[in-house]
Amino acid sequence: MIIAPKIYVIIKKYKFELQLNNSKTSKKLLKILPLKSTINKWGDEIYFSIPLKTGLEKGVEVVDIGTAAFWPPGNALCIFFGRTPASVGDKPQAASPVTVLGNVINKKSIKGLKNIKDGDKVEVKFI
Repeated sequence: MIIAPKIYVIIKKYKFELQLNNSKTSKKLLKILPLKSTINKWGDEIYFSIPLKTGLEKGVEVVDIGTAAFWPPGNALCIFFGRTPASVGDKPQAASPVTVLGNVINKKSIKGLKNIKDGDKVEVKFI
């Protein structure tokens, strides 16, 4: 059995854990940690550029709340915590297909993301 790694995402006073999957893209993400970036917000999704360039891996557009994904067109790590402008139903929908990287472990911990603004700083690092 392969145990998938966990990482921290820290934005202002908010800190939450992501349980990564064993995708090739997740493994590439681990190789570039730790990293810092600047938040962009799109509905109830935050995303931020990371120094990773890779193609789409098993792309999906509709995801669950708490999903962490990589968006290849923007070289961005995305965290979905509710509906986006592209959402048709209750689930978050990406602007275009994303590669799912994993999930937020404690979904309650991401409710504070509604208070995050464009331009806020984010840090992603190993637990």
